[in-house]
Amino acid sequence: MIEGVLGVLAYLITVLAIAAISIRSIELYRRIKAGQPDPTRSNHKARRFALMVREVLTHAKMLNFTGSGIAHWFVMIGFVSLFGTLVTAYGQIFDPHFVLPIIGHWVPYNFFVELITWLTGISIVALIAIRQVTRFTNKGRTSRFFGSGSWKAYFVEATILAIVFCVIALRGLEGALLGDKAKPFEFALSSPAVNAFENLDVATLEKWIVIVAALKIIVSMTWFIVIAANLTMGVAWHRFLAPFNIFFKRNVSATPTLGALPEMLSHGKPIDFEDPKEDDVFGIGKAADISWKGLLDMASCTECGRCQSQCPAWHTEKPLSPKLLVMAMRDHALANLPSDKPIVGETISPDVLWSCTTCGACVNECPVDIEHIDHIVNMRRFQVLVESEFPTELGGTFRNLEKAGNPWGANRMDRNAWIAECDFPVEVIEGALPDEVEYLFWVGCAGAYEERAKKTTKAVAELLYMSGVKFGVLGARETCTGDPARRAGNEFLYQILSRENVETFKEVYVNYKGKKKVVVTCPHCFTTIGRDYKQQGFELEMVHHTQLLNTLVKEGRLKPVAPSSKKLTYHDPCYLGRHNQIYEPPRELLESTGVDLVEMPRNKERSFCCGAGGGRMWMEEKLGTRINMNRVDEAIATGAEEVAVGCPFCRVMVSDGVKGRESDVEVIDVAQALLRSVKNGGNQSATNQTA
Repeated sequence: MIEGVLGVLAYLITVLAIAAISIRSIELYRRIKAGQPDPTRSNHKARRFALMVREVLTHAKMLNFTGSGIAHWFVMIGFVSLFGTLVTAYGQIFDPHFVLPIIGHWVPYNFFVELITWLTGISIVALIAIRQVTRFTNKGRTSRFFGSGSWKAYFVEATILAIVFCVIALRGLEGALLGDKAKPFEFALSSPAVNAFENLDVATLEKWIVIVAALKIIVSMTWFIVIAANLTMGVAWHRFLAPFNIFFKRNVSATPTLGALPEMLSHGKPIDFEDPKEDDVFGIGKAADISWKGLLDMASCTECGRCQSQCPAWHTEKPLSPKLLVMAMRDHALANLPSDKPIVGETISPDVLWSCTTCGACVNECPVDIEHIDHIVNMRRFQVLVESEFPTELGGTFRNLEKAGNPWGANRMDRNAWIAECDFPVEVIEGALPDEVEYLFWVGCAGAYEERAKKTTKAVAELLYMSGVKFGVLGARETCTGDPARRAGNEFLYQILSRENVETFKEVYVNYKGKKKVVVTCPHCFTTIGRDYKQQGFELEMVHHTQLLNTLVKEGRLKPVAPSSKKLTYHDPCYLGRHNQIYEPPRELLESTGVDLVEMPRNKERSFCCGAGGGRMWMEEKLGTRINMNRVDEAIATGAEEVAVGCPFCRVMVSDGVKGRESDVEVIDVAQALLRSVKNGGNQSATNQTA
């Protein structure tokens, strides 16, 4: 009797589940499609598809968290591979002896089903254990699950566990029902379950097969009904949405979607800042301003907290959590129909918005390729360009950039002052670049004006001179690349600065016959000129000074002859590492000088930010603890005598942190470590060159 009732219930709930998930899937699709158009996401379809398949099947990002990554892979495979057991269950309600047509009792298939079932079960238990252990070992903000909807995860985990139990139980009952008719090894991995049921009579076995099959269907269909009722349940919806989100990511590359910021689009077209339209959308001010890809990002969020666990703002007690920000935007845009209520102020606190350093740790970690930085900067753009609401300090920075072409407001004509401090010639390019000049040395604002960064500039120039590389600088013809303005949301000012530089580059390279190679010491200039400027149709071959110097050492044009015995640790700049995947050249260069290179626990793709990116260099850090102090504490804890950097912003922040800790650790640029070795000046050269 009960098996009959359960059988009818299983089919009724299936009809309800299919109707619910179909209706709500269409509704979710319509809500996402209603977002602002973004035509940049549909190019290179074949390559996008290949990258998506590769990322999904290899779980490339998930494996950064090795244990949970492997476990999640098996759960994902089980979700797809065990579909046949669900189909079988529908047949077993009417006929306990039912098997899949054609496949039937094919041993390889049944062995595969059992293997995946056990591995899925073990994996989901492991994931449950990880979540629960984390609750006790990492409490409060230290847990990556802080702020996540726990009941959603528990429901999904319980559902998977129940389905695994049902499949194993059914395999045991099926094996007991077949008895001696079973093929050899057909129930190889479910033999304990078969043995548990082998003493039951045929009628009882048939009855329990119907009951368990019905329960399996009910559990599965209840899962669909629950997620249909919760469009913001990303921990479940990501099973369907994540592949699409990965397919449509901004950069058609296996690397994270970092580097350049996206162009400001309005109604699917780049904004003409010289003649904007009256109905142009400037960034994100309300839910209706979010692009369809942004909405897809938010719907795909699994609330796993991997972004949160790596965020420097969150680690230093600031209100920004990339996960909580995406969840809040998702709930604002998808839980209700899009409204005209402002996101910043209503849903997102300004303190959250301006805490971001755009370091890229969140995007680098996200297993479903959510583009957190793009959303943050788009909200900043609206606040700056439309609302004129931004931190007070940025007002002065914007004015300095506009009037003087640098964030400090220094005299433009003083950009050449560092040259007078050199005892070797430095060519200043007045017109077009001569053919004999191989590299244009882009000094940058910090390299020209900031005293500590100027030491790096002079070291690089001297090394290039010693190696015989022909280079020239633009001097007063340089102006800020626009990085601080763009990352802080002032796209209008960025457009002015970038166009001025692009016009200068066109004049410099007007008749140049070689490759347009530019060497820089600042990763922010490296990224902005090399990647952002491509959006204006101008492309240069950018080389970071650590890359060029490393090449010169390998070619024998620079020879480190005075190895240093000092213990040194290297700090990866976010805009050199995560944003551009340049990790080895600085390390190889340092190793060539003979230093005892010791790594900080957080290094390479998981390096901790210095706190200066995203315009934060010119903003006071008033909330929580200081990011640079957090990083400096880690550097000091290595026992290193020196900290090497490859970015002027990092140099300022790390130097200030060392000073704040009253430590005698020296902060130098990688180029300075090489220079002292090449000049055979030993530690004396290092002393003269360091801040």
